[in-house]
Amino acid sequence: TALLSPSRQILQEGAESSRRQLLIEAFVSAGRVDNITMVMGLHPQYLSSFWKTQYLLLRMDGPLPYHKRHYIAIMAAARHQCSYLVGLHMGEFLQVGGNPAWLQGLHCAPQKLRNLNEINKLLAHRPWLITKEHIEALLKPGENSWSLAELVQALVLLTHYHSLASFVFGCGINPEEDQDGGHGCRPPSPHSDSSPASDDSLGGSGGKDAMQEVEVLMERMKLLQESQLEEEGVTQEEMATRFELEKTESLLVAPSDIADHSLQSNVLCFVEDPEFGYKDFTRRGEQAPPTFRAQ
Repeated sequence: TALLSPSRQILQEGAESSRRQLLIEAFVSAGRVDNITMVMGLHPQYLSSFWKTQYLLLRMDGPLPYHKRHYIAIMAAARHQCSYLVGLHMGEFLQVGGNPAWLQGLHCAPQKLRNLNEINKLLAHRPWLITKEHIEALLKPGENSWSLAELVQALVLLTHYHSLASFVFGCGINPEEDQDGGHGCRPPSPHSDSSPASDDSLGGSGGKDAMQEVEVLMERMKLLQESQLEEEGVTQEEMATRFELEKTESLLVAPSDIADHSLQSNVLCFVEDPEFGYKDFTRRGEQAPPTFRAQ
C-alpha cells in the first residue's frame, strides 16, 4: 500500500490539474463556468469529449443558423420540463441574435420550427412510434419544408438535449446565479472528508439542507425497523406502505401541487400536449410495434 500511495497521489494531482485547466478554458471562452461544467469537471476526459460534441452541434458550420439551434435545444429541454436547460439556452438564443418574441412561446416561433413539435414529442417519450411518414411530412416540398441536412442536425440536437435533461435531473444541477431561483453550484469534492469547502459541496446552504433531510429520513427509517422487530406479524407490504408515508411526510418530497406550481411558465409555453408521456414499449401478450429502420 505504501508503494502505491505516491502514484495514486500523482494521479489525483494530475486529474485536479486537468480539471482546473478545463474550468479556466471554460471561463475564458464563455466568461462563465456553468453548473453542468462544474459537475462534469470531476471527470475531465468526459467533460472534454462533451465540450467537443457541444461545440460541433452549436458553433461549427452546419445547415441551421445558430439561433435556431438554440431554439431547438429549448424545445427539447422543455419537453422534459427541464427549466435549467431552457433558461440556459434562452440566454444563448438572445446572445446569438435570436428574436426575443419567439421566447414568448412555441406559438410565436416560425411554422417551420413548430412543425418539429410532433417528432420532438415522440423522440422524448415514445421514439418507437416514429415512422417514415413523420420524416416525409417534414421533408415535403413547400414553404416550411426542411432539407435533409437541416432535419438531421435538428434531430441530433433534439435527442442530445433530451439526454442532457436526464443528466441535469440525475445530478440535481441547480439554476445558474443569473437564472430565476439560481445560486452558485460547487461540485462535490473528491476529498470531501478533509476539504474545508465540503459543507458547501452540494451547492450553498441547499447542500446542508439536503444532507439534514437525508439524516432525518434515515433516523425515521431506523425507528420503523426497530418497531417492526417489536411487532409480530408486520408484513413487507405494510412496511413498504409505512416507508412511503414517512418519505412523503419528510422534507425530501414536495407535494405535487407545489412542484407543479414551481414549474415556471417559461418552460410550459414551449410545450404542446404536455400530457403526452412515456408508455411501456411492449407489454406481455401484446404484439410489439414495428421497428423503424433508418436505412
